[in-house]
Amino acid sequence: MITVNPDGKIMVRRCLVTLRPFRLFVLGIGFFTLCFLMTSLGGQFSARRLGDSPFTIRTEVLGGSESRGVLRKMSELLELMVKRMDMLARLENSSESHHMASDAHLAADRLTPGAGAGAGLMERIQAIAQNVSDIAVKVDQILRHSLLLHSKVSEGRRDQCEAPSDPKFPDCSGKVEWMRARWTSDPCYAFFGVDGTECSFLIYLSEVEWFCPLLPWRNQTAARTAPKSLPKVQAVFRSNLSHLLELMGSGKESLIFMKKRTKRLTAQWAIAAQRLAQKLGDIRRDQKQILIHIGFLTEESGDVFSPRVMKGGPLGEMVQWADILAALYVLGHSLRVTVSLKELQSNLGVPPGRGNCPLTMPLPFDLIYTDYHGLQQMKQHMGLSFKKYRCRIRVIDTFGTEPAYNHEEYATLHGYRTNWGYWNLNPMQFMTMFPHTPDNSFMGFVSEELNETEKQLIKGGKASNMAVVYGKEASIWKLQGKEKFLAILNKYMEIHGTVYYESQRPPEVPAFVKNHGLLPQPEFQQLLRKAKLFIGFGFPYEGPAPLEAIANGCIFLQSRFSPPHSSLNHEFFRGKPTSREVFSQHPYAENFIGKPHVWTVDYNNSEEFEAAIKAIMNTQVDPYLPYEYTCTGMLERIHAYIQHQDFCVGPGPAPPAAHTAQSPFVLAPNATHLEWAQNASSVPRAWPPTNSLQAWLAAPGRACTDACLDHGLVCEPSFFPFLNNQDAFFKLQVPCDSTEWEMHHLYPAFAQPGQECYLQKEPLLFSCAGASTKYQRLCPCRDFRKGQVALCQGCL
Repeated sequence: MITVNPDGKIMVRRCLVTLRPFRLFVLGIGFFTLCFLMTSLGGQFSARRLGDSPFTIRTEVLGGSESRGVLRKMSELLELMVKRMDMLARLENSSESHHMASDAHLAADRLTPGAGAGAGLMERIQAIAQNVSDIAVKVDQILRHSLLLHSKVSEGRRDQCEAPSDPKFPDCSGKVEWMRARWTSDPCYAFFGVDGTECSFLIYLSEVEWFCPLLPWRNQTAARTAPKSLPKVQAVFRSNLSHLLELMGSGKESLIFMKKRTKRLTAQWAIAAQRLAQKLGDIRRDQKQILIHIGFLTEESGDVFSPRVMKGGPLGEMVQWADILAALYVLGHSLRVTVSLKELQSNLGVPPGRGNCPLTMPLPFDLIYTDYHGLQQMKQHMGLSFKKYRCRIRVIDTFGTEPAYNHEEYATLHGYRTNWGYWNLNPMQFMTMFPHTPDNSFMGFVSEELNETEKQLIKGGKASNMAVVYGKEASIWKLQGKEKFLAILNKYMEIHGTVYYESQRPPEVPAFVKNHGLLPQPEFQQLLRKAKLFIGFGFPYEGPAPLEAIANGCIFLQSRFSPPHSSLNHEFFRGKPTSREVFSQHPYAENFIGKPHVWTVDYNNSEEFEAAIKAIMNTQVDPYLPYEYTCTGMLERIHAYIQHQDFCVGPGPAPPAAHTAQSPFVLAPNATHLEWAQNASSVPRAWPPTNSLQAWLAAPGRACTDACLDHGLVCEPSFFPFLNNQDAFFKLQVPCDSTEWEMHHLYPAFAQPGQECYLQKEPLLFSCAGASTKYQRLCPCRDFRKGQVALCQGCL
């Protein structure tokens, strides 16, 4: 047993074992050699035995660098002693094997209870050596995390360990009280040198955590000095993805699927890298250290996806993660990929214990990409470091997280709290699969891009009466009322399915449907290239397959939802941190692509459905893929985010004061909205650039998301701070009889009757989403690049 006294001395007890005299003699020589070594390095040693009690060994090592030297020499000597014991064992085994086995058995029993009686002599000696090694490891830990904390404390100041009364650290005394009562609740405290003394509490709370001021007699320079950052390395585009495939690991069906996809798209990623390199020119890009932790694939989160990969389960998340990995790697960044909690803890530097302590080292990553499962795992194991480093996290979030759900206090008070929200992140740190929530960043994925030759071949090989149903799981075919519209479709087209089955045809699939079973991706692509129509049954929502079908020359037919699906009326969306209303199975396809490639009809209206089928059969379309879903578009978007999004900087510049000559806003010539004045300079570090800002007053009951779209623009939440002032209302000629600052996700806004203007008090609640008939919201809008809604005209 090893303990550390408050004065910094190490106490090692119960270290003596029963050994034969000759071996005890050898250990004795080795042990006293260690004592001599420690004394020669400036340490002190004493050993005594009281009656039948075990030896008590008392050592004191002075000085941090000296103690490290002691450890090295002790380690070397321990190894030498073990080797000598191995040689002695062989000699003794040849002459006194019976007696030695008996003695070794006794010794091993005292050190490793429960060892098998039939084990050989070498195993017993190895057990002894292991225990000696464990002692050395413990000594090393104590020296690093406790002795070093005490070694330079002068004798005259060791009693000055009272919790200071400092108004800058109001929580210090309370934290010391907590440590007194709970320091043994998590082994991580002992790992950092806490031993139950007041000094260890204060040193921990001031140097490992930051609730207390540094003790005046501590080496404050060493305690507060930040580690030197590594020199900047320029990122270089990559075209060979073989190393990425190694980084992705193996063993899970999900990873195998992702690697196959990445390998299949390698040539397209290489071409995209060349295109973006030419577009960016000589722009310097620093290489980022990036951790990718795919939380939903960890065993701790259940990993329900991997077993379903080969059974028709959802692949959208894995498609997106594969493309994120590829994009980050092609952009030239340094990646670390984890799909287990153990790997995550190792890469973050999580100390042993239950997750209450900070990390053992500064976070070595500039960015972390994860999902909600990974976010929860990091919060559980990073202690206070989670709050410190959460600005570096990017959360892949398929359906989005609105600000009202993200702000913990507000969500709790106003009924927006769900199982997935309340993280208090900047809403732009959440990254979605489709650009449906401008409060979040649009991450996306890619579809395979066809060259002109391939497009012409597809157009020539299309069957005019062939339809493929969107849905690989039999449960999707249980849709109530499907028989009616499928019967209509069957009158005009040959219907094909790709429903998974093991031995028998799924009974949910009608007999007139030609079911191919679950197809590998290349074969599924070939089926789409022959088909005229790709038809959805209303589920799954917002997957990648419709875009793949459209890219392969299909027309996508989907159901219109009336009333729209949301968390208020549909089980699938219940609990998701969004109030978004979904008017069709694939809103992006409906709103951003539309006819002739996408048709949205009421499946319950047989006449409308049949008319749509007839019209589709007479409609010719070319394969089409939105630019933002090409490899080049995704590279461009992620590059811009990495270059410009920084959520670790302090608050942005203060908004211009009301009624001042310095106001950058001017009323547009038609007096409908505000624009950034041409003679006003852009705000430094602001991204998107402020000269793309337009401010519009929405109609009552209209969300900013919709108000901006009405004018061919998109809502830009990062511009809200520039509008959150009386000057914006004044320039728009809005009569504010009074102005209030409050915490509300619909502010800034104008309320009638009463002619009251409301400004936003909490920056995390700036939200493009949300509407009320009581308010006219003041909305920040911007332009966007053709085919790339996430980026403004000047955003690259």
